[in-house]
Amino acid sequence: MSKFIQLHLLTSYPPSNLNRDDLGRPKTARMGGSERLRVSSQSLKRNWRVSDLFESAMAGSIGTRTKKLGVVAAQQLQAKGVEKKNADEWAASIAKQFGKLKKDSLEIEQLAHVSPAEQQGVDQLVALLASENRAPQEEELKLLRADNSAVDIALFGRMLASSPEFNVEAACQVAHAISVHSVAVEDDYFTAVDDLNVAEDETGAGHIGEAGFAAALFYSYLCIDKEQLVENLAGNVELANCAIAALAEAAMKVSPKGKQNSFASRAYASYVLAEKGDQQPRSLSVAFLQPVYDEDQAGQAISKLEKQVDNFDKVYGACADARQHINAVTGEGSFDELIRFIAD
Repeated sequence: MSKFIQLHLLTSYPPSNLNRDDLGRPKTARMGGSERLRVSSQSLKRNWRVSDLFESAMAGSIGTRTKKLGVVAAQQLQAKGVEKKNADEWAASIAKQFGKLKKDSLEIEQLAHVSPAEQQGVDQLVALLASENRAPQEEELKLLRADNSAVDIALFGRMLASSPEFNVEAACQVAHAISVHSVAVEDDYFTAVDDLNVAEDETGAGHIGEAGFAAALFYSYLCIDKEQLVENLAGNVELANCAIAALAEAAMKVSPKGKQNSFASRAYASYVLAEKGDQQPRSLSVAFLQPVYDEDQAGQAISKLEKQVDNFDKVYGACADARQHINAVTGEGSFDELIRFIAD
């Protein structure tokens, strides 16, 4: 079993606003002396994790990220006939196991990543307390689980400051996606017409607005430590392989949701290079320090990426034990074979 699985993807998006900054404009970063379009790793991981594709493949093995564990528990207790005061008090005791609560609130201060087994334990305890109309005992409040079966927690990790023994080291690292060329974010000036403006003195738009957008060919990179993933999943190699396959497919096919209704900027990866081996991982982003200016952006980007692979191998020796790729620009390779290679 190879320790590391690395994926390098090139994905082209038409005019879009996939991931917005605090001003509502597409996120950017400076790289190689020029402005680049960027999609944050947080956005990528979130969209992959909650995608229909990933949820369907990993049904029953996905956790829940929430601050509202105590709020929901209190609502369930009240629905089962427990008085509000007791319901709030008992629910607070449950929620505190997953993190510090906000002042005078049942919400947890930080998002807690709750595994299916932990959620089941919470639900069972709520049902028991309601049926016996009593407060939880100390032993019953030990709801956190170290033996995890939640693949998203195993992949992306979990930190519980108040219970560090239940922290999970992330097995997957995801880089911010970055455009391989320089970009200039543009503004879309748009209007909306009021359908009921029929009088001659009511001409003009019913709404006027602006939205930032840009188009880009992105380089994305992720690295999976398979040994860590298997360890996080209590040695379940089969579940780890399923998680790797589902994540890889999501990375290739799932687009960020930002402004999709306005731009319909859905895309599959045009090129994917998968690498497996025990060698120290490395990104290939250095291939794009000099922006791609060629009119054939995809072809030039692929050439630069493959040349960088060769150059790393020449200098450091083989940086992977095995490689496989697909190229949707030229129609080379098979998606199914690539997934089997990645998850094997």
